[in-house]
Amino acid sequence: MTRAFDGDTLLVATHNNGKLEEISALLADFGVSVVGAKAMDLPEPEETGTTFVENARIKAHAAAQATGLPALADDSGIEIDALDKAPGVYTADWAETPNGRDFVMAMTRAHDELVAKGAPEPWTARFCCTLVLAWPDGHDEVFPGTMEGRVVWPMRGDQGHGYDPIFQPQGHDVTFGQMDRWQKNRISHRADAFARLVAGCFDR
Repeated sequence: MTRAFDGDTLLVATHNNGKLEEISALLADFGVSVVGAKAMDLPEPEETGTTFVENARIKAHAAAQATGLPALADDSGIEIDALDKAPGVYTADWAETPNGRDFVMAMTRAHDELVAKGAPEPWTARFCCTLVLAWPDGHDEVFPGTMEGRVVWPMRGDQGHGYDPIFQPQGHDVTFGQMDRWQKNRISHRADAFARLVAGCFDR
């Protein structure tokens, strides 16, 4: 039995305003006030985990301990089967440059490595999102979500972010980069994880 969320304020351990807006909208029906890590002046903890759940736990527990509020964190990325599920937890790291993140470079690297390996198409892949809701007493609940699909080339679309222009979700003929964000948000890996979170901790 999962622990129900019974507070009125939820801290979301992210400095990303877009992600904060998305989560606020998803929880609007439950009368929960959502506040972000930036508004609380929280530092971003170092993500030293080797799995999505480890990194989400680091962020959620650090925020809960620092503020005394229940805290929600997520870690997400893309797993490409022919690359032994890389980049996985290192999805953002592949885009790091001295001048910020360059996801065109990261997507090009993914494509070039697939070609170098001689991997046959379709290049199956999935986006993964793991949500962790942590309480100040150390308890947490974990909710994983996935969206299956494949890597396509060349890049298509200028919507979304990250690797969206090379990911075509299963059952669709366009990439995440060609979908408007509301369409993507209805079917994404994060939507899957959120449905599990709501069913487990909010929908009582």
